[in-house]
Amino acid sequence: MGKNIELTAADGHRLQAYRADAEARPRGGIVVIQEVFGVNTHIRRVCDDFAAQGYTVLAPALFDRLESGVDLDYDEASLARGRELRTALGWKPPVKDVAAAVGQLAELGKVGTVGYCWGASVAWLSATRLDVACTVCYYGAQIVDFCAQQPRCPVLLHFGERDSLIPLEHVERIREAHPTLPVHMYPAGHGFNCDVRGDFHAESAQLARERTLAFFTQHLG
Repeated sequence: MGKNIELTAADGHRLQAYRADAEARPRGGIVVIQEVFGVNTHIRRVCDDFAAQGYTVLAPALFDRLESGVDLDYDEASLARGRELRTALGWKPPVKDVAAAVGQLAELGKVGTVGYCWGASVAWLSATRLDVACTVCYYGAQIVDFCAQQPRCPVLLHFGERDSLIPLEHVERIREAHPTLPVHMYPAGHGFNCDVRGDFHAESAQLARERTLAFFTQHLG
């Protein structure tokens, strides 16, 4: 359904992005922010799903600054490699690349971001540092490290009650720092939205998807 395009960040870095277009006039734009596994088959399917709902979607390849074409599976070796890349990359470069994707979609009208796992923490930073219309974060483990930063747009947060990577006290710290933000909890573990991960939880994924689409409808159109 989609295609690969090239983006250019403000610092001149060129990166690939997966683009999925709405069939009719788009309702707005959505930037999908990857897990540590790169812009892989799952992330591309997420993009295609949002496009089927009427949005034009971009998933920037955030690891291109270190290694092009990162497309990992969900085994332990891939997880270790993805974490190495995430650590080496830091936080400012991926935000620059998300900004490039947002800028590419800006001509469509309102643009939102949605991130998964590591990408959820990058999405949170996009809400606090970029001009986006709204942001959705799925189980971002590092959000707690940046929860003192104030979002500049509406934000929706999804967490799993059984997430071994995100203690419930971290979720409570986020809630205390931002008591007006909607924070939804699900009877699931980390990565519950991804149907090729061991913690996939179909009921939670469906409910989170419904809430996310309603949120985008409210804030993007």
